[in-house]
Amino acid sequence: MTARSNPQTRTDALLLVAFCGFLFFYGLGAFGLLGADEPRYAQVAREMLGRSDWVTPTLQGKPWLEKPVLYYWQAMLSFRALGVSDWAARVPAAFDAVALVAAIYFFLRRFRPGSELDGALITASCAGVVGFARGAATDMPLAAAFAIALLAWYAWYESRQAAYLAGFYIFLAFGTLAKGPVAPALAAVILFLFVAVKRDWRAIAGSLWIPGVVLYLAVTLPWYVAVQLRNPEFFRVFILEHNFARFSENLYHHRQPFWFYLPVFLLAMMPWTLVLIVAVAEAVAERVRLIRSAGREAFSGRDGSWTLYLLIWMLVPILFFSVSQSKLPGYILPAVPAGALLIAAYAAARRSESPGNDKKVSPLFASGHGVLCGLLIFVALSAAPVAMIHHLRWGSGTLVAAAIAAVVALGIAAALLSRAGLRLLSRVTTLAVAVSVFLVIRYAAPVLDDTRSARPIVESIQSFSHQAVPIATYHVNRSQEYGLEFYLNLNRPAQSYDRGDIPAADHVLVAAHSTQLQVAELVPGRRVSYLTSIQEQGVDLYWVGR
Repeated sequence: MTARSNPQTRTDALLLVAFCGFLFFYGLGAFGLLGADEPRYAQVAREMLGRSDWVTPTLQGKPWLEKPVLYYWQAMLSFRALGVSDWAARVPAAFDAVALVAAIYFFLRRFRPGSELDGALITASCAGVVGFARGAATDMPLAAAFAIALLAWYAWYESRQAAYLAGFYIFLAFGTLAKGPVAPALAAVILFLFVAVKRDWRAIAGSLWIPGVVLYLAVTLPWYVAVQLRNPEFFRVFILEHNFARFSENLYHHRQPFWFYLPVFLLAMMPWTLVLIVAVAEAVAERVRLIRSAGREAFSGRDGSWTLYLLIWMLVPILFFSVSQSKLPGYILPAVPAGALLIAAYAAARRSESPGNDKKVSPLFASGHGVLCGLLIFVALSAAPVAMIHHLRWGSGTLVAAAIAAVVALGIAAALLSRAGLRLLSRVTTLAVAVSVFLVIRYAAPVLDDTRSARPIVESIQSFSHQAVPIATYHVNRSQEYGLEFYLNLNRPAQSYDRGDIPAADHVLVAAHSTQLQVAELVPGRRVSYLTSIQEQGVDLYWVGR
């Protein structure tokens, strides 16, 4: 029996299954698809499944070439196995998050034994991972494939086993199918900088492995070639507009300041933000000290190389996307696993300083981390009223939430100051994150559903008629428009009064509040009957007859 094939490994597996199952899958359908992207991506996958077309993504029957196909394939398989629903549209990202956590566990068990459970739990409990694992979008498929590829490359770097290099090329191909050339571009920059600092140029020559390149092309080219042959505009739309133009120009009005990703990344690392700052500060200070004393040898050690690799991995996506003219929060997700692994390496190093008796953490560190965990609980308890009224209102409920958060903060600080010290860090923090997820699903999800998803609008329409009726919209937002299409199972877009597309037949109109007079002017001579209002959504429903 090996050191890691004992009951402890089974305990780790059970713990990870329990936490990942809860953090990523619990309440996936508690609220409907949010924003414009979730219902849009889900609808694209459903249209592809309906046509049994695995090549051309379509939306409203027209080619939709903004993103590659990996998420759509995953969602199609999910719909086929589980039925078409909002929660089934989110299952692919949840499974990708599980794959990411599992890859980190097995990598650390093989190459950094003793830190595998910490690394897996820390990754699983980062706010960015939990949030995007619950989204019907392309961010988690990219982040998971990209992280597994970089882990595979480093496994090859330490072992020189070709199987790991093959894994690197295969998962880099999956990343290319998830979001395009950004995956190989980021990987190339990270690996080049790492090798340049190490001055180990032989690693570049070894990485350019012809069988690996063939594997990469065998995975990526069939779809890219097929979609280009069927849709000659693909190269212009996807490569030129949605990659180069999106990066170099504010083409889709997502402009943010240069420093935008620093706070976004720190929030994505919650509640591990303070631990990460301490870990990075100590790692940098240690490298500076070694450089002064040993010069080039500062990065020659096994642990020094791993820390350097993680720092470069974490910083490159932050800097790369900070330069981009188009910025969205999900772009930063590929940096989060590196941050989690830096924390795991920091905790392992601190434990190794006092074998057999974990080194205690400082009261300032323990209290600071406890406060961030408590803040997470407070945010979870306050999410429902904030979603409803768009700001935090102080009252008895808020005071109760603050008191509960304070108790959690004190409990976690006390646990970290105990003799167990850092051994408890990942466990108690992940438990606090799990409680936060439960509170959000239990209390905030109904409010999010009522105010941010088109699902209640569709339920209200269906309460008037269980039969399919034509649907039109007037002055609604994109989230509502795409959501109506998905939830009503329309194979064509809802007709839009704003575009002058008014159904000749009797129909239900979803219109912005207080627009009945404007609607009547748009359909002179037709009967416009008020049905109901959905206050939380800011819309009214009308029956427009002939």
